[in-house]
Amino acid sequence: MKAKLLLITLLSVVEIASSQNVDINGYVRNYTGLQYNNGEFNMLQNTLNLNFEKMGDRIAFKANPLLYSYGIDSLDFRLREIYLDLYFDNFDFRIGKQQVVWGKADGVFITDIVSPLDLQEFLLPDFDEIRVGVYAAKVDYYLGNSTLGLIWKPIFAGNDFPGPGSVWYKPPTFPAPPTFDHSKEKIDAKLENSEVYLKYSLSSSAIDFDLMAAYAWDQTPSMYVDKEFVMDSLGNPVLSGLRITPEHHRLKVGGASFTSTLKSFVIRGEAAYYNGKYFQTADPMAAGALVQKDYLHYVVGLDFGVGHLRLSTQFMQKYIMDYNPFIDEDEFANTMTFLARYDAMRETLHLELFSYAGLNYGDALIRPKVTYDFSDSFSILLGSNIFVGDERGQFGRYADNSMIYTKIKYSF
Repeated sequence: MKAKLLLITLLSVVEIASSQNVDINGYVRNYTGLQYNNGEFNMLQNTLNLNFEKMGDRIAFKANPLLYSYGIDSLDFRLREIYLDLYFDNFDFRIGKQQVVWGKADGVFITDIVSPLDLQEFLLPDFDEIRVGVYAAKVDYYLGNSTLGLIWKPIFAGNDFPGPGSVWYKPPTFPAPPTFDHSKEKIDAKLENSEVYLKYSLSSSAIDFDLMAAYAWDQTPSMYVDKEFVMDSLGNPVLSGLRITPEHHRLKVGGASFTSTLKSFVIRGEAAYYNGKYFQTADPMAAGALVQKDYLHYVVGLDFGVGHLRLSTQFMQKYIMDYNPFIDEDEFANTMTFLARYDAMRETLHLELFSYAGLNYGDALIRPKVTYDFSDSFSILLGSNIFVGDERGQFGRYADNSMIYTKIKYSF
């Protein structure tokens, strides 16, 4: 019943928008995934994605509702974006719910931290879907080839993680049964809790260059651990349980990114310094099993082509400064990505191989896919997500989730 009412409402909105000369586009898509290890369907999703856009000389409007249907009658409605643009002589102003994309890296988020991430399906969704829209006011001021951007986020939004029952839910192993206290996880919508982001961009024939700074909340909560003890028959304390309190902390972030061309090669780089990050630790002297450290996260990449074949590779490293050996993460976390894409049959057949490789533990996520465009509107994709390697790695732990999938998409 709810599904019918929601669909009727969306169709009514489309009809009203059409009568007001609003541009409407979008797509419908079926996404079906089958796990290799047990033959179960781990993805049965139908998607309706709508874009409503109205352009004027000095003003523009966009709304992007999404409707996901899972299984028979499980619905997930999201209003990903709804914002108003105002255009002036030297600056633009945008207010409302919006996605913000920063940085130069592919498949990794370093300075791209304004929009949180929907990680309920790990890193598998398309990147225009993995970012979560945020309520914000954004100003871009133009100075010749340069742009100065300011974003104010009055309402906090954090990363979405899978919950119990999901095949992507991989909680840490606890030495005693945990209970959770979520009373400190919420951040009230107060002026003092606002987030501010700054970016300076320079675009020239030689280089595209960005500088950024942020005073923001960590979008992933830290877990404060309070140990509970009981006395054994000899009067010795025995760990009986853990009380875990998720809490977000403030971060100060500064970073830069660039893209430049050297003959037929494109060189990319991106780096950010994070101040105030809390890390989980097994240090018995650390309060709440947390320790505060700064860290550096950076990536360098190279893109080039050979005929119709496009090749790209990136090296990423996360370095925790003043390292404590009790920290749950490695001092240096090293990852690489590889991309090979070939277009054939007058660019209607697309062959692509993208992979993440975790260098610390020798694990990887390998993502081959083939897409055929029957027309400008209709395409079929056949792909696979293959997780391999040591279960201690961020990819190897999901080895049981390796899958084959199809996406059938009609755009309008």
